[in-house]
Amino acid sequence: MKSERIHLRVNDQQKALLEAASAASGDTVSAFVLGAATEAAANALADRRVFMLDEQGWAAFDSALERPARDIPGLRKLLTEPTVLDENSSQHHEDDT
Repeated sequence: MKSERIHLRVNDQQKALLEAASAASGDTVSAFVLGAATEAAANALADRRVFMLDEQGWAAFDSALERPARDIPGLRKLLTEPTVLDENSSQHHEDDT
């Protein structure tokens, strides 16, 4: 059972378009809007949850995951040394005292 509501404000043209599209698809406006919005939401999130690879792509991906981690000095330095933002932040706090 549906227990939550979402309220939308639309202009006359948007309402007419939604009514025409819902009638053409044989749905109520609510069912049409909910279906379209749900599909759009799933599509917006799909690239964050699922990605598809062919067999060759999967083999390359799986191989990369199975390799031991390697040290990349430039990356290690980037991630461990203070940044300009860190330096500005500490200067800012020192200036405040």
